[in-house]
Parts: sequence; C-alpha cells; structure tokens
Amino acid sequence: MKSSPARRLLAWFDRHRRPLPWRRDSDPYRVWVSEIMLQQTRVETAGPYYERFLERFPDRAALAAASDDEVLAAWSGLGYYRRARQLLAAARRLEAAGPGWPATAAEWRRLPGVGPYTAAAVASIAFGEVEPALDGNAVRVLSRLAAEPGDPGRAAVRRRLERAARELLDPRRPGDGNQALMELGATICRPQRPRCEICPLRDGCAAASEGAPEAYPLRRPAAPPRLERRVVALVSRRGLLLMFRRSSDEGQLAGLWELPWAAGDPGPAVAREMGRRYGGRWRLADKLAAARHAITNRRIEAELWRARLEGGDVVGEGPEAGWHHPDRLEQLPTGSLDGKLLRAAGAAAPATPTG
Repeated sequence: MKSSPARRLLAWFDRHRRPLPWRRDSDPYRVWVSEIMLQQTRVETAGPYYERFLERFPDRAALAAASDDEVLAAWSGLGYYRRARQLLAAARRLEAAGPGWPATAAEWRRLPGVGPYTAAAVASIAFGEVEPALDGNAVRVLSRLAAEPGDPGRAAVRRRLERAARELLDPRRPGDGNQALMELGATICRPQRPRCEICPLRDGCAAASEGAPEAYPLRRPAAPPRLERRVVALVSRRGLLLMFRRSSDEGQLAGLWELPWAAGDPGPAVAREMGRRYGGRWRLADKLAAARHAITNRRIEAELWRARLEGGDVVGEGPEAGWHHPDRLEQLPTGSLDGKLLRAAGAAAPATPTG
C-alpha cells in the first residue's frame, strides 16, 4: 500500500534534514530567535550569528535585561535591524507578563515582529500546534504540486496553498512537517533546476507532470534596484575614528553607528552636504577604498575617502558623535557597509561576518 504524501515527506526529512543549530531541540526561545533571524536572511548567514547570539543571551530573561545597544551590537552585520529591536521589545513584554510562553499561533502574532509565518512556525515546532507555516520555500513547493496558476501574494491563492499545506501535516509531528516542506523547497524543489527525480512528492506533482516546474509559482516582475552612490569619510584622531549615530526614527538602521557619508560623487557638493548633515567644514583628501552593498531594492556603490573636519572637535547640532577605536567596532551596533570599506582599505574592522 502506497504511503500518504505527508508520510513520504516526513520519511524523507528524517533521512535528509540538515544538521542546523536551531534543530537541536524545540526550546521556544531558541526556535523563536532562529525564526526571527531567518526572516530575510539565508540559512548559511544566520547560523554563526545564531550561535553567538545565544552565547550572549542564553535565555529570554537575559535578552530582556539587555540594553538596546547590546542587542544591536550582537545583531550587527546581519541587517534588517528592526528585527532585533522587535525581538527585544517582545522579550521584555513576555518577561513582564511572567513565566510561560504563548502556545498558539494566534497568541504569538500579538508580539512585535511576529507575523503569520513566524507565529505558525514557532507554535508548531515548539508547541505542536497543527498550523501550516508558509515561507517562500514552502510556497514554491505547494504551488508546483498543484500547478497553481495564481499569484501567491493574493489572499485567495494563499488560502488555497494553506489548505494544501495543512493536508501535508501529520498531527503527531506538525513542526517536523512544516520544517520538512521548507527543507524540500530549499534543497530539492529549488527555484531553478529543481531535482524532481529525487523528490519524495514527485508522484502527484502537477508541475513536474507538465514538465515545467520552474513556471511556478507565478512571479511578479521585480522592480530594478535603485543605484545610490555614496562618499564615506574616514576622519581619524590618535588612532580613533569619528562616527555618528543614526537617530531612533531612521527605519531599519535606526540607532546604528556609522562613518559619516553623503550621497553623490566626490567633490565640493558632497563635502557641503556632509557639513549640512554633521556640522563643520569637510575636506576630502584621497580615496582609500570602494565597496558595493545591497539593501532591499537599493544597490549602493560607496567610496571611502580620507577626510579632514575643520572647525574644531565639536560638530554642529545633529547626530550623536563619538571617537571609536577600529579594533572595537564589533562592540558597537554598526552596519555591514562600513566593515566592507574598512577591510578593503586595510583598516581594522568588525570581526563578525557581514549580512
């Protein structure tokens, strides 16, 4: 007798699951941290950050007691810093409410930074709730199984995919079922060149039967990335670098320390813009390095220039300023671009990998 798709999927997962660090147990805290980190971040990138983050904040109480700067510093280089701020806010809220955890996806969704996917993933993996968790990998698998012609971003299509996902969940192992579906999409049912010949769900896959699995899911045309040129200034004094802190209302990078910069090409105009943003009179001396960086729909091409800030040590009213040793930048909440530029220039840079 032929086994059900749900059983075939779990049997495949039991044999082929990757030994990822967050799969060592189903502790709610560890599962939750991993799912927040994996939002908009590749598994290969998140792994080292996850290990270091848990060393620094081993449980919910330790995280809730940490300062904003400590958490942002531990997150530095991973990108999308709003995730870290929301994770900290949620930890503080949970600690204030007392011991225990939300047990259902509906309860998890009440926390900052927890959307439908994350809520379902944590509730199913840590608490055994039979709730489908649809990330991009799972959506791709489900769309191909049904040869779904609609856009997964539409509510009606999403509901059809959720019903199909629920049918693939074994009530005895819903967390493993969700992870198996995502694992299948990440390793077998890939966006390009899917390995249909070894897929445990090959029988019954409509897209494979059509011979056109890559036609699914329906892809919306992506907007071309917007190019942004930047000049980043390196001002040093007795071995320390001048850095400025972004205000708390600047979106994803709020609260991070960074080297001073301005959009544009090297020249008097960009120097004047730095003066407007940071105060003082800026003079660019010589180019030290260049680097490229991508943030969502922006592609940044940055040049690092040695610069002088005239007008004394005090910059004008504006962003918080400070002098920092380059070897200790990993102790500050900083972004990835500065690290790339400093490494390219041969200067000391944060030890953590960039996201």
